[in-house]
Amino acid sequence: MTELDAIRTQTIEAATELLGISKLAPGQILVVGCSTSEVIGERIGSSGSSEVAKAILGGLLEACAPFGVCLAIQCCEHLNRGLVITAEISERYGLEPVMVIPVPKAGGALASEAMRVFENPVVVENIKAHAGIDIGSTLIGMHLKAVAIPVRLSRKHIGHAFVTAARTRPKLIGGSRAVYE
Repeated sequence: MTELDAIRTQTIEAATELLGISKLAPGQILVVGCSTSEVIGERIGSSGSSEVAKAILGGLLEACAPFGVCLAIQCCEHLNRGLVITAEISERYGLEPVMVIPVPKAGGALASEAMRVFENPVVVENIKAHAGIDIGSTLIGMHLKAVAIPVRLSRKHIGHAFVTAARTRPKLIGGSRAVYE
């Protein structure tokens, strides 16, 4: 197995485990932030890799397909952590597209790959996703719904990058007499 095959397999494992735990409904959104530099053992933002991005995006798409879950790929800070999604998701969730095209040095390798692969891709400024995976400490929290719950995955790394994950739930409101289930 090549290193790229291993990265794809690790991505599938992490995403499939999170999707199983979070029980997302078809059409809900999984946000992913990724530093391909961190995946190959370099400092975030220093050595982006299109080949690694292809392996990761391929793994994410393979993992999401059986669940019917939609992907949102976070850009790097050079694009204010905008997100690449499809026009269909943009319309479904009422998200206004912005004018920018992510490229490897301004947007990141994974966002650039998503622009190339997604059908009718657009970039939006923000989203409130139902779950998320952060590969390499890219800080996806701003794109999750208000109540994020950490999920400890079996897979702690993709390549050399540390992986964190979260699911979300609705806010609990009310007082001591409120009933939640």
